[in-house]
Amino acid sequence: MAADDSEPTSGRTLLKQGAEGKLYIGQHGGVRCLVKERFSKKYRHPDLDVQLTRQRIKAEQKAFERCKAAGVATPKLLGVDMNGRKIYMEYLDQAKTAKQLVDETVLKGDGKAAIAQLAAEIGRVVGTLHCHNIIHGDLTTSNMLLDPVEGAELPYRLVMIDFGLSYHSMNVEDMGVDLYVLERALLSAHSEIPEFFELV
Repeated sequence: MAADDSEPTSGRTLLKQGAEGKLYIGQHGGVRCLVKERFSKKYRHPDLDVQLTRQRIKAEQKAFERCKAAGVATPKLLGVDMNGRKIYMEYLDQAKTAKQLVDETVLKGDGKAAIAQLAAEIGRVVGTLHCHNIIHGDLTTSNMLLDPVEGAELPYRLVMIDFGLSYHSMNVEDMGVDLYVLERALLSAHSEIPEFFELV
């Protein structure tokens, strides 16, 4: 996919920043989109840094393709810019993270059914990933978007994001580690729902 070198430097809205990179709202071909930009690692030799970054971006691209083939929803991949270390993705402006939904539900104090419904959907999607040998690598409710759907039994579709640590593996132990990461993430982010993982 061709890169869009015309992305303006102004008008960006930062959504998330971590050790590996940042996620912000930007533009691609004049269209509002999500942009994931990987940081350069100054402690690495420049040539090695470029090589490793390209490998990770290509792996992330591949994860999008595998998810599409498996029927797992992700933002549409719009393009990549290898030199700029960027991945351009569809921006789902009505979506919220699963973490946001859980936090809002807990505040209301009457959302056991909604939590159980979400947990079941997380289990279904993660099960589909693993059935197709896709290891996400960072399963958290912050890396799951809920995109509203009208007229359906489930009021949203669960959209997986952030495949920066994803890889392909048929090893059951790798899938087990993926689930362990999810369990620890749920206990950490949603300690008020200790049974969350058991519902997944």
